This record gives sequence, C-alpha cells and structure tokens, in this order.
Amino acid sequence: MNVNIQTVRFTPDVKLVDYVNKKLQKLNTFHDRIIKVDVFLKLDNVVHNIKDKIAEIRVQIPRYQFFVKASSKSFEESFDNALESLVNQVKRKKEKQAA
Repeated sequence: MNVNIQTVRFTPDVKLVDYVNKKLQKLNTFHDRIIKVDVFLKLDNVVHNIKDKIAEIRVQIPRYQFFVKASSKSFEESFDNALESLVNQVKRKKEKQAA
C-alpha cells in the first residue's frame, strides 16, 4: 500500500503525519488489495466558517476508487470522520463483491 500525504496552506507537524499513517495501516484489515492511498489535509481560510480543517482521503483498489471528505475544528477529528466513512464504503463494496 502506497501512502501519499499532502498538505495545503500549512506545514504539518510530525505528530499529525504519524497519526495519519498509524490510522491508515488499519485499512489493510478491511481490504487486502489496496494499491494507493492519497490524503489531503487542507486549511480553509473562510472567516465565517468554524469548520476550517478539511481532510480528504482517496483510496485506489483494482478497478475501483473511493473518495471521502470531512471537515471539523481539528485535523484529527476531520481525518477520523473521513476514515470512518471510507471504511464503511470499503466494507460495502467488499460485501457486494462477495455476494
């Protein structure tokens, strides 16, 4: 599994990158043929919006691609919400393939 983490409009600290990598390793338990994972962490500088930290995750498996996006007050919370949604998508796809 190839993991690519990109940040937009900020420089991530080591703890955030380690947190993302650690959580992404659990994806292998849900699907064993993951080719590539792209994570985009973005700062949204909208003054009127409190939810200004966005996490986007794109996962590629053979013949299929998943994409999720979540925003909240912290990158960890945004990433966790996006990852939870992604895991649900992967599980549903794998169940359909098994049936």
